[in-house]
Amino acid sequence: MTMGHVREGARLGAWAVYGVVGLAVLYVIGVFAFGSAGWISAPFRGEADERENTVGSGEFRQTTYEEFFDLCAAVQNAEGTIQALQEERKAASETRTTQIDQSITALKATRIESVNAYNSKAAQEHRAPFRDKDLPYRLDTTAEHTTCTN
Repeated sequence: MTMGHVREGARLGAWAVYGVVGLAVLYVIGVFAFGSAGWISAPFRGEADERENTVGSGEFRQTTYEEFFDLCAAVQNAEGTIQALQEERKAASETRTTQIDQSITALKATRIESVNAYNSKAAQEHRAPFRDKDLPYRLDTTAEHTTCTN
């Protein structure tokens, strides 16, 4: 082997090493460029996804908005019926008084369930923004009269 062949082989070996190192550098740059771009934009993509999933769904917004009114109205309906039964109880027979007392007990339980459902939904982060500003933030299970507007 002559010295020229050795130099040519060394030169080809150096080019091969430079080529492999160059490809590795390009690979690392690509990973950081595309990986970092995804990482940097993740918060924005998450906000967009959340907005599209919650705010973007008109049906969800409308249903949730009406649901708060329906739950508040259910509480008021139970209170109204309880009040009417208490008025009737004043002049009722003994048998009817027993029936009224049972009905009042059942209505009080129903009212508490409606209040708890309202409060639970009002506390849910994805529903709370759709509660009308005139509706109370929370309802009180011990109140005798509920107002569905502030």
